Amino acid sequence: MAAKAELTLQAALNAFDFGGKLTSCERFGAGHINDTFCAVCETGKRFIVQRISSAAFKNADELMENITGVTDYLREIIAKNGGDVERETMTVIRPKNGGFYYKDADGEAWRVYTFVENTVCLQSVTSPEEFYASAQAFGNFQHLLCDYPADTLHETIAKFHDTENRFALLKAAVEADKLGRAESAKAEIDFAIAREKDCSVCVQALRDGVLPLRVTHNDTKLNNILFDKGTNKGVCVIDLDTVMPGLSINDFGDSIRFGANHSAEDEPDLSKVNFDISLYDIYTKGFLEGAAGTLTDAEIEYLPWGAKLMTLECGMRFLTDYLSGDTYFHTTRNGQNLDRCRTQFKLVSDMEKQWSAMGETAKKYK
Repeated sequence: MAAKAELTLQAALNAFDFGGKLTSCERFGAGHINDTFCAVCETGKRFIVQRISSAAFKNADELMENITGVTDYLREIIAKNGGDVERETMTVIRPKNGGFYYKDADGEAWRVYTFVENTVCLQSVTSPEEFYASAQAFGNFQHLLCDYPADTLHETIAKFHDTENRFALLKAAVEADKLGRAESAKAEIDFAIAREKDCSVCVQALRDGVLPLRVTHNDTKLNNILFDKGTNKGVCVIDLDTVMPGLSINDFGDSIRFGANHSAEDEPDLSKVNFDISLYDIYTKGFLEGAAGTLTDAEIEYLPWGAKLMTLECGMRFLTDYLSGDTYFHTTRNGQNLDRCRTQFKLVSDMEKQWSAMGETAKKYK
């Protein structure tokens, strides 16, 4: 396994002080973006060592400035609240020569975090209780950072949740139709076009000052929470690479998109793809409990829009990639991105049919 990262790993390890001699450092986790290792010190303490993907993140300075700013702030808030700063937020270890990360001879950026012990990372929702616990954790993330100046954060991925821009990119891909696939996706293209105005609802609410700018995680999957092995409660929100200024309802909506259904993301049988309003209810309750009064009345009112638009956006991204030749999302079979698009649009359709109930759920836990 002489991957490129291994060639500069030792130099990266030498750049940090681990409080003792390292006894091992092995590949770790199931992530596909960054190169991740677990280093073990002779003291028994463990560390997460990562080479940041330069393909995914073009500016390591801005990325790590965001992460260190947010985690340093979280440590202060957690300490004031009497919490455990070593377990309730990520701890960035600075290189010996200062700065936020180490740059190797190839110009690649490396960072180190302390390992949060006695926790587990879950890859999928297996029970309503897990989904509820994840909602509390992401809601609490909003609560803890409610006073952080979101406008001081860098946009690490430009226009990431700009649904107007996502629609414009889809429209351009349809017009280009460089692989002649538009005809096979006519129903899906028509579905998106019929919802063009929806794509402006939340971004316009932000422009109008109806929705506030928040510190957002932007990748609120279950596996970005560490759960305590003993209590099964969400302890620490991890993978802060996409922490940026954004809308709290987008973080809420992205969790609903992947968690409030029971199908695979690329399920070709759409009869198996259904939006589960009971899971939506559970997540809404947990998210608002975790947020602890942080969200405004408008944000609570727009929660259904967050769910619908994050799902619609994801479907449009899959469709755009399908029309463009499957150049962004990894595929293992022909038509996989189109199937992914169809599952998202089926969920959107289901949400629209239960729109009134989704609105009532938000009011119920306000």
